[in-house]
Amino acid sequence: MSTLLLALAAGALVGLALGALGGGGSVLAAPALIYPLGFTPVAATTAGLVIVVLTSAAALSAHARDGLVRWRTGLLFAAAGVVPAALGGALAARLPGAVLTGAFALVAAVAAVRMLRPPAPAADGVPVRPVRAAAAGVGLGAVTGTLGVGGGFLAVPALTGVLGLRLRVAVGTGLVVVAVNALAALTQRAGTIDTLDWAVVGPFTAAAVLGAWDGKRLAARISGTALRRVFAALLLAVAALMLADAVW
Repeated sequence: MSTLLLALAAGALVGLALGALGGGGSVLAAPALIYPLGFTPVAATTAGLVIVVLTSAAALSAHARDGLVRWRTGLLFAAAGVVPAALGGALAARLPGAVLTGAFALVAAVAAVRMLRPPAPAADGVPVRPVRAAAAGVGLGAVTGTLGVGGGFLAVPALTGVLGLRLRVAVGTGLVVVAVNALAALTQRAGTIDTLDWAVVGPFTAAAVLGAWDGKRLAARISGTALRRVFAALLLAVAALMLADAVW
């Protein structure tokens, strides 16, 4: 399969997951760029941030039209992670490739486990715990900045469990957090963006953006449990591959 077709197929898969589930798809971006497409771990995480910013913005617009975004909540949550995201973006450029790969394997495994767990029930009226909310925002920002992932698989459970949002609203609001954190991290890597292979990143991103729109429609037609299981299985396979690569 040609490089262009690989980029389009991988981008579409990332977008579908992000649009349908609000998270997990961006964890597939870096492995797809590293293995079949030949990017270094650092370049893949930088490209991942570009893809996350644009794809989450596209998915966000669809959720916002349906009234499923709490803008103030999302921006306040994201604010706690802006500085850690920027620091993580600077740190990633100094980490050995094997360390980044191993950390990414761990994050992919955590994302898979999160997807296999049943979603939290509606929790409107749960008292907000500011310290826990801030801590969750900080942790999410650090993960986003260092590994170039959106972190929606962490943001959605935090928004339901800590801030008491309903699941569908948490998915839409989580995209605000994802986009802001990824953009903050990307500012620390601005000098390396022009070194990316845009003949690959461009089609990958375009396919991801289109996939995010389709993912939103897919979520309305297919059982959320079935979608989560499919993507969880894929993430577990990716985690095993990357862990083996980091160790051996």
